[in-house]
Amino acid sequence: MNRRHCATAAITLVCALALLTSTGQAMAAPVPEPSPSLPSSPAGSPTRYSNADLEKVREQIDTLYRKAGAATDAYNLAEEQTKKQSGEIVKLAKAIVDGQARIAALKDRAGAQAREQYRNGGLPPGAQLALSNDPKLFLDGLNKVRQSQHASKSLLADLNQTQEDLETYTQDASANWEKLETNRVKQAKAKKKINARIKAAEKLESQLEEKERDRLRQLERDAADRAQTAWLSSGAIKDVSGEASEGGAAAVAFATAQIGKPYVWGAEGPGSYDCSGLTSQAWLAAKRPIPRTSQEQWRLLPRIDIQDMRPGDLIIYHADASHVGMYVGDGTIVHSPRPGRNVTLAGAGSMKILGVVRPDK
Repeated sequence: MNRRHCATAAITLVCALALLTSTGQAMAAPVPEPSPSLPSSPAGSPTRYSNADLEKVREQIDTLYRKAGAATDAYNLAEEQTKKQSGEIVKLAKAIVDGQARIAALKDRAGAQAREQYRNGGLPPGAQLALSNDPKLFLDGLNKVRQSQHASKSLLADLNQTQEDLETYTQDASANWEKLETNRVKQAKAKKKINARIKAAEKLESQLEEKERDRLRQLERDAADRAQTAWLSSGAIKDVSGEASEGGAAAVAFATAQIGKPYVWGAEGPGSYDCSGLTSQAWLAAKRPIPRTSQEQWRLLPRIDIQDMRPGDLIIYHADASHVGMYVGDGTIVHSPRPGRNVTLAGAGSMKILGVVRPDK
């Protein structure tokens, strides 16, 4: 192995650690998505938009925020992976530096042995022993020769192993650095999508007059109420009566204590949360760490039937698992809905349920 290459890699990695906190990266401008628009209305009309028109606007806004939610999940997952890779690179860089120091120390020991042999006329210990005429010195020296041979073999083996380890550390660090850069690119792309969709939804809503925005919010509540009523009427939770576990009760207590705090994408508290930021922090408060994103929560946590649901369980929403809320009992969840809204209680069936997972199963 080329030692200078290892040293260069180690120095490069250590210096590069200062870049790990970089928040952005130059990216090519993405192809813009079609901009949502308001339906046209008759000029001078006292009521510019009918409820049917506003319902279409509501659906557009809901779609934009759901897409932003999916992009937020991608961002959060990439961020979590980036933190992990950053930590691994730090450990590997330290291991490389420690390995180089150990190699230097082993070389010093090998050099000391070589110098000792030189002082003895260049003869190895075995040859010196064979030339001895003193039986006592011969017997005493025999053991020393064996010890010296063992030490030399051990030193050589230690040096070779350390060099192999150093090469492995360098290769692993290079691989982790590539993963880190890949995840940073994913973060940047997801961030652009999130911002674009949130801005599009906010622009669409800002074009409405105040009375129309009030009607739009009412339509949102009506749609949620209809979905909740249909869900309850289906008998989905007719037999749901499970009591919260100790951890579930602690998670519910934490989550409900955040009611009123605003949704901010990527946020994990304490002043604001996104949907999975709220659920992951609630279970962390219950001393049960869970995956950061709703998609990873759905993928990795044990799934249960709705009929077996109990407070503290997580309900995953939409086909892409892009939203999550925590069941608190009586057909209700606590969740952080979307930008422009606060952590709140809502009907568990007010959105399309994908399934239920239990963090402490």
